[in-house]
Amino acid sequence: MTTILVTGGTGTLGRLVTEKLRADGHEVRVLSRHSEPYAVDLRKGGPALDAALAGVDTVVHCASSPNGGDEKAAGHLIAAARRAGVAHLVYISIVGVDRVPLPYYRAKLAVERRIEESGLGWTVLRATQFHDLMVTFLGKLTAPPLALLPAALSDQPIEVAEVADRLAELALTTPSGRVPDMGGPEVRSVPSLARAYLNATGRNRRLLEVPLCGRTYGAFRAGGHLAPEQAVGKGTFEEYLARRFG
Repeated sequence: MTTILVTGGTGTLGRLVTEKLRADGHEVRVLSRHSEPYAVDLRKGGPALDAALAGVDTVVHCASSPNGGDEKAAGHLIAAARRAGVAHLVYISIVGVDRVPLPYYRAKLAVERRIEESGLGWTVLRATQFHDLMVTFLGKLTAPPLALLPAALSDQPIEVAEVADRLAELALTTPSGRVPDMGGPEVRSVPSLARAYLNATGRNRRLLEVPLCGRTYGAFRAGGHLAPEQAVGKGTFEEYLARRFG
């Protein structure tokens, strides 16, 4: 039986990774800011982090914040993992972190590089956006009667449970470096996703595509966040909407 620490283990992804690993009979410690007995703010580190890592074989690093602090958190985690003799650090990243100049993506790429240079055995998996994040995005865009959508933009949402299963699988193998990306089953235009979301929620909105400007928008429009050659996901956006909204 392997002892595994999941950072962000109470979050959308980390919770499912934890459930999967425990169902397979492994001892799993959940690390998050407010979850005892391993309540740790990775941005601060400290003795509680060392205690959480004592005797751990593998770390699955799911904790992340779009509000900043990921690089500092990774630095503390890596240093503590070295001290504890952790054999394998698995990290979930995002498709396009090396192509889209979004600050959050740049931070994720910087964490990848820290892990690669850590001296630890490591595995990095990049995935496209989760279905629930797409619903949050579309919910904001379609709140007004006239929904303004970024023009010529597509996305490739994926089922979070499928990513969790893959992370759990990777945690139980030897360090593999950068593994193939995981993309959702379909590359879809944002208007088609918006129409599916509106149909599922029983609302009508007028959709208007609006061209934007800037390097970040250009990178998204060019498909820097997509992985059409790795469309390995099975669950579609409509299937997710049906489960969530009935």
